[in-house]
Amino acid sequence: MRRFNLRIGFTASMEEYQPNFLLGLVPEIEKAGFDSVWASDHFHPWFHTNAAGGFAWVWIASAAERSRKLSFGTGVTCPTMRYNPAIVAQAFATLDSMYPGRILLGLGTGEAMNEVPVGCSWPPFKDRVKMLEEAIMIIKKLWNESFVDFKGKYYVLRRANLYTRPSMPIPIYVAASGPTVAELAGRLADGFLTIPFEDAHYRDVLFPAVERGAKSVGRSLEDIDMAVEVYVSYDEDYDAALRSVKCWAATLLPFMFKYPIYDPREIESYGMLVGEEHLKKAWMIGTTPEDHIKHIERYIGLGFRNIHVTSSSPDERKTIEMYGRHVIPYLKSTYG
Repeated sequence: MRRFNLRIGFTASMEEYQPNFLLGLVPEIEKAGFDSVWASDHFHPWFHTNAAGGFAWVWIASAAERSRKLSFGTGVTCPTMRYNPAIVAQAFATLDSMYPGRILLGLGTGEAMNEVPVGCSWPPFKDRVKMLEEAIMIIKKLWNESFVDFKGKYYVLRRANLYTRPSMPIPIYVAASGPTVAELAGRLADGFLTIPFEDAHYRDVLFPAVERGAKSVGRSLEDIDMAVEVYVSYDEDYDAALRSVKCWAATLLPFMFKYPIYDPREIESYGMLVGEEHLKKAWMIGTTPEDHIKHIERYIGLGFRNIHVTSSSPDERKTIEMYGRHVIPYLKSTYG
């Protein structure tokens, strides 16, 4: 049984902020006491107006140069369509060889907005799950074996060999919101990453699925690093904090993840149908440090030990500084 210390990460929202702005935040994120930075890996953003679209892998390399302690990873990469899984393996092996022990790899089944614009098809969910499973197998083989041959349903390797290997095992996190991929995470990944839901969905659906997957390979739920992304906005002015998250409205529409909708202008138009009450439920709009502490404590109480803070605040520097002065010291001293 493994014991995971409490870790608190910060999201580099590549869809919302230009890369240079995010690079400027890295020293402040490190100074505040965050443990990691997770960069969103998108081709298209979730909205059109004032959006950004930096390439996460390039950004991670540059950001890692600007810190000494922070870990960096993707939240998350789809390793099955616009990226060949062998190239994902090569890229993250290279990153870890340069920044030993500070690289993470988050993986998921993908979103149409990132795959369809570059000419990829949008397979049914069951196929995307199988593609993800093959991709994880390929990535692990290339990190650990030499001159790999692989013949799957979706991918083929012919004496493929990485001449730059990871300095140490790179933790793989699999993101899921339902039981099928959650079980895959328990079976093949080091960590499980999910998003906000009602408590019952974790207790009755996701956690049992991760545990089933873990038990199928001789592990337990305690062997899996349980991570959750929390959505927050901070400002002393509640209305300003609420306005700041409206750009993310389309992420609350389930059909956005199922159908091949990929034009950010169209995505943004659907987001306009989402009312403020729905945004308030999905995003923690907090005007005090205590609001943020209480919100994160809920997830710690549910069993998460890796909290991945996605902030869409009016002033990110102020938010980072507030977390560094109040939220992180309290949570780390209380929950370790």
